[in-house]
Amino acid sequence: MIPNVLSIAGSDPSGGAGIQADLKSISANGGFAMAALTALTVQNTAGVSGIHLVPAEFVRAQIDAIFADIRVDAVKIGMIATAEIAEAVADALEGRAVPVVLDPVMIAKGGAALLQPDAVAMIRTRLLPLATVVTPNLPEAAHLLDSEITTSRAEMEEQGRALRALSPGAVLIKGGHLEGAGSPDCLVFEDGCRWFESPRRETQNTHGTGCTLSSALATQIAKGADLPKATEAAKAYVSHAIAHADDLRVGHGHGPTHHFAALYAAYSSDQNGSPS
Repeated sequence: MIPNVLSIAGSDPSGGAGIQADLKSISANGGFAMAALTALTVQNTAGVSGIHLVPAEFVRAQIDAIFADIRVDAVKIGMIATAEIAEAVADALEGRAVPVVLDPVMIAKGGAALLQPDAVAMIRTRLLPLATVVTPNLPEAAHLLDSEITTSRAEMEEQGRALRALSPGAVLIKGGHLEGAGSPDCLVFEDGCRWFESPRRETQNTHGTGCTLSSALATQIAKGADLPKATEAAKAYVSHAIAHADDLRVGHGHGPTHHFAALYAAYSSDQNGSPS
């Protein structure tokens, strides 16, 4: 059965992050992708220059319409933007028996703020308790905990445990901001802590990696994988997408990852091997 995965997030018209990245990532991981928009952005690979918010009641209406008609096997939450939208999303999801992956999007790759300050408290109190797993990077984890950004693996694990104490089922802290040749992620869950490793890729085309990973993770969970296996598959997918990001030529700033690198390679191989 192909799982149905709903992304609740903002739009990136350049296609590298946000809803657009989520739809690609969900599809590439074998899910049917659906979307409820929280915001429209004026954005390209150079940065964000404008944000138009969707009214909170309209965000709620989109989510309710999906659940009223369609079986939802997992939800991914990305850009929330405001406390009002966070509350509307929480109200729409509360009481539903569906796994939720929360990616606490706060700052765009170019540095633009994507979350209003008063929304952080609402994420802590309403959305974190609904999350099956929350997937912050190091600055986001520090912001949620009102602490300093970690600089070591030991501190990553410590912050993961502190975040899990705020009620999410599990925490996957992404270590891409750590110094070093690797890009380690730390999963803190009911069975303890598990590390997932990948080499650091020398590319500036990493726009939307958080969106891509969290959507892949939601899809793997929707397909029935347990959390460690889902995390392993999602990290392998995003690592492959980053490794092939330079195959694309999109913009002059932080370009996107290659969400369909495996599909393109299979298609190219098929075409090259087919009789003319």
